[in-house]
Amino acid sequence: MALQKATFAGGCFWCMVKPFDTQPGIIEVVSGYTGGHVDKPTYEQVCSETTGHLEAVQITFDPSIYPYEKLVELYWTLIDPTDAGGQFYDRGESYTTAIFYHDEVQKQIAELSKAKLEACGKFRAPIAVKLLPAKPFYEAEDYHQHYYKKNPAHYERYSIGSGRTGFIEQHWGKR
Repeated sequence: MALQKATFAGGCFWCMVKPFDTQPGIIEVVSGYTGGHVDKPTYEQVCSETTGHLEAVQITFDPSIYPYEKLVELYWTLIDPTDAGGQFYDRGESYTTAIFYHDEVQKQIAELSKAKLEACGKFRAPIAVKLLPAKPFYEAEDYHQHYYKKNPAHYERYSIGSGRTGFIEQHWGKR
C-alpha cells in the first residue's frame, strides 16, 4: 500500500509532533503552515494573523501499519476540540484547530469521527474543529522541527504551562 499524508492543526505545532512521531508506521512528521493565502509564509507572518495560515503538522504514514482512522482518534486526544479561539494559552486564528483532508475517504472518516466524538458526551460544548480540504503545506523553519527532541526541557515546561498536559490528562488520562 502506498504512503499517505495526513494534516492536522491543533494549536502550537510543537505539541503535535511527539505523539504522532512515536507511533508505528509513521514515516515523517513535519511542522508547518497551511490553510492560508500567502505563498511560503514565515513564522513571523503567520503569527501576525494576516496570512490565514494555521500551525499544523503534516504526517507521512503507512496506512497498512497505522490507518488514518487511528491518526484521527489520536488527534482528538491532543487538543481541546471545543475551543474555537485557539488552543490553551495560544490564542488567535493561527492556533485554531482543523483536520485538512487529502481525499474523500479521509473526509468521510473525519466526519464520522467528529460525529462520534460529539455524540459520546465527553464534552458539554460543541466540537469546534473544522474539516477542510487540504491546501498547500509549507514547512516551518528548521528550529521548529522536532522541537521536543531539540529542546526537551522547554517543550515539557511549555506543554505543562500552557494547560495542554493537564487538559489531556483530565479528559483522556495519562499517556
